[in-house]
Amino acid sequence: MKPKLEKGLIKIIESDKWMITILKTVRDLNLNDSWIGAGFIRNKIWDEKHRNQRTKLNDIDVIYFDKNKSSKKHDLLIENKLKLIDPILNWSVKNQFRMNIRNGHEPYSNCEKAISFWPETATAIAIRITQKNKIEYIAPYGLEDLFNLMVIPTPKFNLTIYNNRIKKKMWSEKWPKLSIKLKYES
Repeated sequence: MKPKLEKGLIKIIESDKWMITILKTVRDLNLNDSWIGAGFIRNKIWDEKHRNQRTKLNDIDVIYFDKNKSSKKHDLLIENKLKLIDPILNWSVKNQFRMNIRNGHEPYSNCEKAISFWPETATAIAIRITQKNKIEYIAPYGLEDLFNLMVIPTPKFNLTIYNNRIKKKMWSEKWPKLSIKLKYES
C-alpha cells in the first residue's frame, strides 16, 4: 500500500467530525470484525477530489463477521439500535458471514475476504475506529483506484450486474472526473 494514499485517507477521515461520530457509534456496538464500507468512504474521497459538498449517501453500510449471530433478524436488531441512536441516517447492517450464500460463493473467512467480492475496486474498502481512536481500513484492491477516480469492476464480480449498476448509479453526473471502465483490467 502506498503510504501517501494511506496517510491521505486517514487525514481526510479524521478531519470529518460527522464521520468520526458515526465510526464511534458503530465501534461502541462491539460487533465482531465490524467496519463501515462502500459509499461512506468512496463518496467522501470523490467529493474531496471534486471539491464538492458532502454527497448524500443512500445508506451507511455497516458490516461485521460473526458466525454465532448469523441471522438476518440479528442484523435488523442492530439496525434498530442504530436508528435509535441516529434516526436520520439510513443504516444497512449485514453480517458478512452469511453473505456468501446470497452471492453464491464459498464461505468468507472475514470481512476483508467478503468485500473482495464487492462490485468496484474503489468501493471495496471499509474503515473503523479503534478504542484508542485510531483509524484502520481494509482495501483488498488498494486505495489507488479510489484516489485516482477510477471505477473498475473487481475481478470476482459479475460484469453484467456491474454494468447495470454503473448505469443506474449515474456517478459521472455527481463526479464528472471519474474514469469508468466496463470490464476488469488486470
